[in-house]
Amino acid sequence: MCDRIWRNARLATLASGNSGLGEVEDGLIAARDGMIVYAGPASQAPTLDAAEVIDCEGRWITPGLIDCHTHLVYGGDRAHEFELRLAGASYEEIARAGGGIISTMKATRAASEAELVAATLPRLDALIGEGVTTVEIKSGYGLSLVHEAKQLRAARALGDQRPISVRTTFLGAHALPPEFSGDPDAYIAEIADRLIPAFAAEGLADAVDAFCEGIGFTPDQVRRVFEAARAQGLPIKLHAEQLSNLHGAALAASFGALSADHLEFLDEAGVAAMAKFGTVAVLLPGAFYFVRETKLPPIEALRAAGVPIALATDCNPGTSPLTSPLLVMNMAATLFRLTVPECIAGITREAARALGLLDRIGTLEAGKACDLAIWDVERPAELVYRMGFNPLHARIWSGR
Repeated sequence: MCDRIWRNARLATLASGNSGLGEVEDGLIAARDGMIVYAGPASQAPTLDAAEVIDCEGRWITPGLIDCHTHLVYGGDRAHEFELRLAGASYEEIARAGGGIISTMKATRAASEAELVAATLPRLDALIGEGVTTVEIKSGYGLSLVHEAKQLRAARALGDQRPISVRTTFLGAHALPPEFSGDPDAYIAEIADRLIPAFAAEGLADAVDAFCEGIGFTPDQVRRVFEAARAQGLPIKLHAEQLSNLHGAALAASFGALSADHLEFLDEAGVAAMAKFGTVAVLLPGAFYFVRETKLPPIEALRAAGVPIALATDCNPGTSPLTSPLLVMNMAATLFRLTVPECIAGITREAARALGLLDRIGTLEAGKACDLAIWDVERPAELVYRMGFNPLHARIWSGR
């Protein structure tokens, strides 16, 4: 006996091995105990009984959307910096003048865990309202043991207050806190020797990230972070090649990183390394748009090398205050020239791969979590084509 059956649906299964979206006409999905037991043509389904049968009336069903790169938990905002950029200041100039990440650090440190949760819930609800069923949330605005832990606990608490799966990432190597001014190596030692072991022991972090950039940390410093993460059995990812090419993506790939993210300045050697080690390219068109970048990620080289391409909102207060995965897909198509299948796969199957969760979510297949997004559209391209319009009919998380 199944718990629920969704019938009379059109499916975009995104199943591995299928070309395009893995489209199924007259589709049926059956779930038991929060897991898919069948997803495919109704004509090929085994005999199934269920406590509830839902007629989808021809609507499209995709996997629940996955936002695999966010900085959702933070205090304050940076609207003033937006004004400064409009007046001609660069991201680097604002950061070096004490704005940027350090500005958000001050507001985040001043907030309690409960205040961070309350401030984040509207942003999370916006993602949920567009069909997101799994979200990754990074720390990186506390920049100390106490305040990074507070951010990570707030992220975990969000998963208790809303029906959504939350993955946490420790991003202590995001910026240099004032306590370590002029001594980044000492701060990296603090991260590697104290913070990573503490968060691993407490189970607060599912992965470790870093910002490898001229205004962030050097490859040698990032390597130290990666070595500490590996010693604790934590997977890694990296903000790489956003503003310059420090060859961070190749470094991350050599450590078996789940993903390298941004990648506007990624070179051929970096692409080859990512392809060799199976590292996902997470593209963040919201940040590209918001800071008015002109250097495009090497899309054709990534395609040619077979590097999986994921998409995410990069929701953060400074460079991508964006909570719409649907707009992310449109931006990826318009700015980066991704195809409709690439966009939809990028925020479902490949986003799951970027979190190391493809065995559990990201496609409509038996044995995976029953996370669904049901859409009032005539064709999947509408999910990418429309701007400022949300056609979500229903969102299912763990079969509910």
